[in-house]
Amino acid sequence: MTVSIPFDNTFAQLPDVFYTKQSPVAVKAPHLLAFNSELADELNITTDRKDALADVFSGNALPDGADPLAQLYSGHQFGNYNPQLGDGRAILLGEVIDQGGQRRDIQLKGAGRTPYSRGGDGRAWLGPVLREFVVSEAMHALGIPTTRALAAVTTGETVWRESGFPGAVLTRVAKSHLRVGTFQIYAARDQIDALKQLTQYAIARHYPEAKGAMGLLRAVRDAQVELIAGWLSVGFIHGVMNTDNSSIAGETIDYGPCAFMDDYHPQQVFSSIDRMGRYAYSNQPDIAVWNLAQLATALIQQYEDPETVLAEATEIVHSMPGLLDDARLRRFAAKIGISQCQDGDADLVRDLLQQMSDEKCDFTNTFRNLSKGNVSDKISKDWQARWGQRLLSEPDAHRVMKLANPVFIARNHLVEQMISSALEGDLSPFNRLMTALRHPYEDQPEFADLQKPPEPEQRVQATFCGT
Repeated sequence: MTVSIPFDNTFAQLPDVFYTKQSPVAVKAPHLLAFNSELADELNITTDRKDALADVFSGNALPDGADPLAQLYSGHQFGNYNPQLGDGRAILLGEVIDQGGQRRDIQLKGAGRTPYSRGGDGRAWLGPVLREFVVSEAMHALGIPTTRALAAVTTGETVWRESGFPGAVLTRVAKSHLRVGTFQIYAARDQIDALKQLTQYAIARHYPEAKGAMGLLRAVRDAQVELIAGWLSVGFIHGVMNTDNSSIAGETIDYGPCAFMDDYHPQQVFSSIDRMGRYAYSNQPDIAVWNLAQLATALIQQYEDPETVLAEATEIVHSMPGLLDDARLRRFAAKIGISQCQDGDADLVRDLLQQMSDEKCDFTNTFRNLSKGNVSDKISKDWQARWGQRLLSEPDAHRVMKLANPVFIARNHLVEQMISSALEGDLSPFNRLMTALRHPYEDQPEFADLQKPPEPEQRVQATFCGT
């Protein structure tokens, strides 16, 4: 048996206009660094030889039933349309049906050059692989839809960026890897039959209750609304919300220059390539609407007369800001103990956030302390009085706040320290961080140091794409 993965592939059965069939490029000396055995169990993955895991999840050995391919897509990158992107360093091994009946992709990132590499080496280095492993699993534990990390393998090879780094491969699990950009490329190329087939495939796989392309658009809107509200509620900044990084399934995907805020600042940017702040924390709702508009523009091309659905598509897109406001308020109301929103609650939330911004309050700790009745002395007495009065009609406020406010997030400085240690061969910070982040809403005294904001000299000023 070695490693058994019960593949049940559907995307690979579509016409080859959607992908290029290709196996991963073998690596020199694969070594398994991390393996998510709990997720493997969910996916019904079994093995009778642990040492075989490194070969499979580096791409050196293909399990029975795999049908490897690189997907094709395009996308808007920082608002500019790139007519062809695609998996430049990723190979989709295939799909499985998990124990809950959900179809999931299994993909190798850093698996070598593909026809879509655009001059790149198709590889990944250890830092971004471990960053995505930690942050994606942290997001899952926080209850926010996300791709998952199954394995991290070092390759025994050097990857050259600004200097040489150890190469690595991440195994990523997703509901699918269909993106807004997957639809854009076929609309832009006027490949209408492919666009229709892709639409039907996406509906059948993700939203079987949706009726037609406009039903798909509405379903994607709703999924993205909940996703973005979740990001905002934990202070997460994706960093590169290009349309090729916008999942049709409503999952957080492509953890490049991502970060969690320490001090609250609505215009916070960490991405080294976001020089104009396009993808700042508070801009993420507007960008999600913009991305949905690009999906709408692509989807309507499959109609003989797009004008017949233009009004409906416009209504779907234009309704998104209001839905985002509602979802965001619902999340933030819970963070201050409110289970059912009333008039005035939006002002209460807004005033708190304004004071947190003015006083440079730590986002995570300020909210978590509220659940203990420990209000920061940086928050005005007037706000505290208004809040206290409001909670008189919220008898379950303490429980609501504890469920909405994590103790632990993958803080930037901790992630960077973990990567630095791993580059020296020490995985103990990685393992310790992963253990704490599996239960982010629980007080874990043994990890109290991981709650602390960074000291000034520890602050991370920029995060990087990692390609």
